[in-house]
Amino acid sequence: MNYHLPNAPMAVSAVRASKYMKPYLSLLQEVLDKGEKREDRTGVGTLSIFGAQRKFDLHEGFPLVTTKKVKIENILIELLWFLKGDTNIKYLVDRNVNIWNEWPFQDYLKANNLTKEFPIYTDAWREEMKKFIDKIKTDDEFAKKWGELGPVYGKQWRRWEGKDGQVYDQIAAAVDQIKNTPTSRRIIVNAWNVADVMFHTKSAPPLCHTMFQFYVINGRLDCQLYQRSADLALGVPYNIASYSALMMIISQECGLTPGIFTHTFGDAHIYLNHINGVKEQLKREPFPLPTLTIAKKPMAELDISDFKLENYQCHPFIKFDIAV
Repeated sequence: MNYHLPNAPMAVSAVRASKYMKPYLSLLQEVLDKGEKREDRTGVGTLSIFGAQRKFDLHEGFPLVTTKKVKIENILIELLWFLKGDTNIKYLVDRNVNIWNEWPFQDYLKANNLTKEFPIYTDAWREEMKKFIDKIKTDDEFAKKWGELGPVYGKQWRRWEGKDGQVYDQIAAAVDQIKNTPTSRRIIVNAWNVADVMFHTKSAPPLCHTMFQFYVINGRLDCQLYQRSADLALGVPYNIASYSALMMIISQECGLTPGIFTHTFGDAHIYLNHINGVKEQLKREPFPLPTLTIAKKPMAELDISDFKLENYQCHPFIKFDIAV
């Protein structure tokens, strides 16, 4: 048995096709039009606005960006990694998912006084990172030491440390509340662990997805995410799809229908070196949204093979560098 969202008809007008990712694309345009130049931690610089919100109704289809190719496998493997409570990139790189590589690699270079020998984003830096990732894959002790990202999402979602070392599983608690007290206004998962933030030493920044809240109404599960910092070109397409998939997983676990994902932003920005790629995206006509299906099994047993994306049409991939 499969659990799925209805797919949009393939014979769809250009006008209707354009609406499917309009919330995301309109945010890109808003930042280009109204964003102010701002210096940032990475030194790259951004165009930025503060305070924005967009909504995605999963009944219209699965909100995966179509104006550039987005690798759904990367998103789903990362999400399963979060749900496992893992914080080491080995799980990801063993599955050819490289979206977190830059941060532990940069920590490795700093710790070994190699940052001058391998300046960031140079060809030499990229070649050295390939060697680093190969060693993560093949040397378990090296991976244990250098593949650890610190207290990222897996830890905060599944292993939040509180007073006197007590550990809390926020995902399990949220599922229990959805099932047993669905009208609660406290169905919240909080990733902003102040103690971890205050003593943060890793290159990977304190968590951008600060908190999310579930809302149950008429057999439907909605979710709202507050994201303190949002890389609109590179990160946000992943974030929209990831939290939509999470809604589907939690809905299935609780016998509900996934509804509306509300994405609320603090600092919503386009890095200055991403502007040309964003403008290229905005020239492209969006395709109708695809369908995501998930095998009906308990959340804890889900694997990447249990997800199937159908009817995904997209424009070519656009390369955006991560700002570390």
